[in-house]
Amino acid sequence: MKIKVRPEARSESEIITQINDMAFGREDEGNLVNSLKKRLEFIPELSFIALFGDQPVGHLLLFPVIIKGESSNYKTLSLAPMSVMPEFQGLGIGSELIKTGLAKAKELGYKSVVVLGHADYYPKFGFTPASAWKITSPFEAPDENFMAIELIEGALTGKSGVIEYPNDFYKLT
Repeated sequence: MKIKVRPEARSESEIITQINDMAFGREDEGNLVNSLKKRLEFIPELSFIALFGDQPVGHLLLFPVIIKGESSNYKTLSLAPMSVMPEFQGLGIGSELIKTGLAKAKELGYKSVVVLGHADYYPKFGFTPASAWKITSPFEAPDENFMAIELIEGALTGKSGVIEYPNDFYKLT
């Protein structure tokens, strides 16, 4: 069966919540997505759903955040959360979500993306430790797990600072 990735439809909020809850085994990420979608910064074109046949099985949200530097702030996107229902993991669905999401972000003019995730997964898409640009996470995490990617070469040069996430992210446990 073929995997199809497309922007979510408004009517799919409930299934997206279920996908996130099932993928993470808790309700925090589903609640995060619902909360972020109520914010003015939410970009509907950057919330994706993956279909395996006709069945929704995955979700990816790219959300605007700020690199808060000493003297300037810079816009970037956060890849979070990305979820695939457990029984469909390992089939390339997450990869398709990420490739589609990064391509659309670049098309919309975004220059970079950060992610707090598995150090053995995200580098295959071009993510490297954000510390290479002196960009840090406000969350306690090993250096290799907080990563960034430049969608436009040189986009992060000179943009050091701490990522400023919306308060909704701090509700994750």
